[in-house]
Amino acid sequence: MKTKAGISGSMLKWIAVLLMAVDHVGAGIVEPYVLNAWGGSPLGGTFSESWNEILAIDQIIRYIGRPSFPIFCFLLVQGFVHTHNVKKYALRLFLFALVSEIPFDLALHIKVFHWQNQNVFFTLFIGLLVIWFIQARQNALWAKLAGLLAGAVLADALHTDYGAFGVALIVLLYLLRNRKPAQCILGAVCCAWELTAPLAFVPIWFYNGERGRQPRWFFYWFYPVHLLLYSFIGLYVLPALIL
Repeated sequence: MKTKAGISGSMLKWIAVLLMAVDHVGAGIVEPYVLNAWGGSPLGGTFSESWNEILAIDQIIRYIGRPSFPIFCFLLVQGFVHTHNVKKYALRLFLFALVSEIPFDLALHIKVFHWQNQNVFFTLFIGLLVIWFIQARQNALWAKLAGLLAGAVLADALHTDYGAFGVALIVLLYLLRNRKPAQCILGAVCCAWELTAPLAFVPIWFYNGERGRQPRWFFYWFYPVHLLLYSFIGLYVLPALIL
């Protein structure tokens, strides 16, 4: 079958996953295990002469990874629009939110349980529930606003990654799903508080509407597995290399 020109959903997922993996080198290794744990820590010792260099590297790493979240939000909307079973889609997101929480806490907070911050699967799950609610209420503006407010409050109360902003971005991308220019421009504007995040809408602009061939479960499992790997590196590999 001949494919359309542009970027498929599968390619967008690979772009987002790779950017996320880079971003989490900073968030899941450099910041918790090198910077925050410096000096009384798994690493021990003091390396103040390298502090500024590591800070600069971490900033570059995080800038590279910032476009990943808007792409995942866009893909969530596409998944919702095209899925044949929203209940199963929501259940998968919720289950992987639970599976990912301990790896997330270990990688970002060096704790098995850290209740002050929940992983991004919870944000995506709440965002999905909100747009599902909005779809069911069709043209009722009050219901859309109520659903958005409830989802935003819940995400902030649970301290999910990206919180209310993440839920609001998902809703925006859903409401503008049939108006790509407006979707990309307004999405980029909303993400402009993170310097490089608006770049996410460059590949999104070239999305061709096709799913593409993709190993579905790989993308779900990649998140908790790579976080576990990063926590292992931070807890055991770095101390062996530095001490």
